[in-house]
Amino acid sequence: MTLVFDSYAWIEFFTGSKLGEKVKEFIENGEEIVTPTIVLAEIANKYYREGLSKEIVMNRISVIKEVSFIREIDNDILEMLGEAREILTRNRRQLGLKRRPSLADIIVYATALVERARVVTGDEHFRGLDVIFLKPHS
Repeated sequence: MTLVFDSYAWIEFFTGSKLGEKVKEFIENGEEIVTPTIVLAEIANKYYREGLSKEIVMNRISVIKEVSFIREIDNDILEMLGEAREILTRNRRQLGLKRRPSLADIIVYATALVERARVVTGDEHFRGLDVIFLKPHS
């Protein structure tokens, strides 16, 4: 099975939480892991914002690169953005969420559509879609 990890999944992995253990199992079970480039930027930005050193941030990025295929934003992804935006926007309305899906969410979902993969996430914008939803306290 091909899985697209979003920032939520990677952050839980690095935190070492119970949810992070689930993410680690996917890696250890030999699943094909895909990480969109925008996720690398989100991860680095989050950790720099929290004051982590460049060495720690880049070490975490290296880990991601070692265990997953890094998916660039190419024409296939760009062509799928409209459909991904429509699906996530419709889902947002159905869920009654106030915040719109971010560009990163849309790129992650477009990547999953192109790769015929499932997103691994805990982001509410994906709840109810055909994803692997990491549920807190489960």
